[in-house]
Amino acid sequence: MRIGSGFDVHAFGPGDSIVLGGVRIPHSRGVVAHSDGDVVLHALCDALLGAAGLGDIGMHFPDTDPVWKGADSRRFVAAVLDMLSVRKLRISNADITLLAQAPKVSPYRLEIRRSLAQMLGVTENQVNIKATTTEHMGFIGRNEGLAAQAIVLLE
Repeated sequence: MRIGSGFDVHAFGPGDSIVLGGVRIPHSRGVVAHSDGDVVLHALCDALLGAAGLGDIGMHFPDTDPVWKGADSRRFVAAVLDMLSVRKLRISNADITLLAQAPKVSPYRLEIRRSLAQMLGVTENQVNIKATTTEHMGFIGRNEGLAAQAIVLLE
C-alpha cells in the first residue's frame, strides 16, 4: 500500500464558472490558470503521482508547455492513471477537501463524487469529497481564490 497527498491553489479571475472534479459550476468568477484550473483534479493528480513516487503534476504537465494551455484536467487524470496501470497500482480510495468561501459545493457534491469515481474507475464509496471555508481568513476567506487537498491510498 502506498499513500500520497496533493495540494493545489488558484486565484479567482475573470469568468462565470469554475471546474471542480470535472464538473462545471456557475460562479461569479473564473480562475487564473494555464489549464482549466480544476484545483480538485490537480490536487488529486499530485496525490496519485506522489503515492506512486512519480513526482508531481508540474513535472508531467508543465504550465510552460503550450500543449496544456486551456487543457481539460481530466486529460491529466487519464494520463496519470495510465502511469499507475503500467506499475500495476490501483486506487483503494481518495479523500478530497475543497477550501473555498464560495461557491458553495454542497449542491454539487454528489455530482463531483460521481464524476471522480467514474474518472478513476472506482465505486462512489471509494471517493469522498468535502468542503470547508477558512472563516473569512486569508486569501481564500477574502474570496481571492480557492484550494484543494487530496489524499489517496494505492494498492
